[in-house]
Amino acid sequence: MTDVKGPMGPARTEPGQWLTLAGCKRALIIAHTEVYAQRLRELLPLLESDLRIQVVFTIAPHAFNGGAARALRDVGSTLLPWEEAVRTEFDLALAAGSQGMEQVRAPLIRMPHGVGHMKLSRPSDDRTPGEPRTVSGIGRKYLMWDGKVVPKAFALAHREDLATLERWCPEALPVAEVVGDASHDRIAASLPLRERYRTALGVLPGQKLILVPCTWGLGSSFNRLDALLPRLLTELPREEYRIAVTVHPNVAAGHGDWQVGAWLSAFRRRGIAVIAPDADWRAPLIAADWVIGDHGSVTLYSTLTRAAILLARFPERDVNAASPGAELARIAPSLSPSHPLAEQLAYAAAERPDEEYERIAARISSEPGRFNRRMRRLIYRILGLGQPAFQPATQPLPLPLPLGLEPGADATGVPA
Repeated sequence: MTDVKGPMGPARTEPGQWLTLAGCKRALIIAHTEVYAQRLRELLPLLESDLRIQVVFTIAPHAFNGGAARALRDVGSTLLPWEEAVRTEFDLALAAGSQGMEQVRAPLIRMPHGVGHMKLSRPSDDRTPGEPRTVSGIGRKYLMWDGKVVPKAFALAHREDLATLERWCPEALPVAEVVGDASHDRIAASLPLRERYRTALGVLPGQKLILVPCTWGLGSSFNRLDALLPRLLTELPREEYRIAVTVHPNVAAGHGDWQVGAWLSAFRRRGIAVIAPDADWRAPLIAADWVIGDHGSVTLYSTLTRAAILLARFPERDVNAASPGAELARIAPSLSPSHPLAEQLAYAAAERPDEEYERIAARISSEPGRFNRRMRRLIYRILGLGQPAFQPATQPLPLPLPLGLEPGADATGVPA
């Protein structure tokens, strides 16, 4: 109950007294960063059309908060300040990060924010100097607080992840549940639409599309774009090749949208498309003929597609050696600074190890096509509700905007 000042003096109001639909179970979706928010948005269709559930959103503290609000701006739901969210009781909370989760007053389902549990924690983040670096997102410091496991359930993509969890946080094994991977299923369902995506992107018949995905951090290939992108522009005929770059949102969250745009502006003007951080990278990935990547999730997801893969950079010391991403690095060809790019692209396409890539792709999800069913079952179990009487469908990805005309760019592709 709160006091509201009116013309007749203070009035007592009951929370929710102005609602039309009362008595709903309340679910809190907690976005830390733009990437985490994008992951959590995949869950929204599982909660649609159910008048028993009210969904609200909040943004938890994080160093890369910058793009989280952008990722939620089109959702059109209630956005609670973090301070209010942690004072409020909810029936369910959903998050892809760990910071502040011990403060949440709700049974929490934690999800991974990337694919394959590839990256190791930063040395500066580990609490015990000299101990081996933990796998990011799956160690005790991510899942426990004050000696107790924080999540009510920990949703994993693959049965292999259980062994990783047993090594780094065995206390969380009783709450672990293998549900699959939403992006895996969306990409797989969308593969038949490849030609439609290419047309929508503006790739002309006979042209080839090269996608250059960059993760964030010192090991990212973003640090080498000033060498790679000029080579792509000077060595490859522009009428035959389209080039697109996707930059991890954490790069902009750390340096600023303007700064990242400024660093890439000269390349934009020369015809390289920079896919906006709030645009969906999955349709361009399906459309690509080549992926020149690093140790980010986009490169690993490319094993699901027809793209030939070249690694521009792969910092082995920062990668979980048992991950599918590390296996990919042992198989995929590495970009050479001393040989013509056209020859390397031809080599990567001709020597593409299809069976090995299929094996690596199978390590992304042990529940292919079943994420929606398994995740919805988990959500409704935590809520204490029976599921709606229909199977949740996996929808293909929507058609993308033309390259260079993503949100926030003018007709030349330069940030507005």
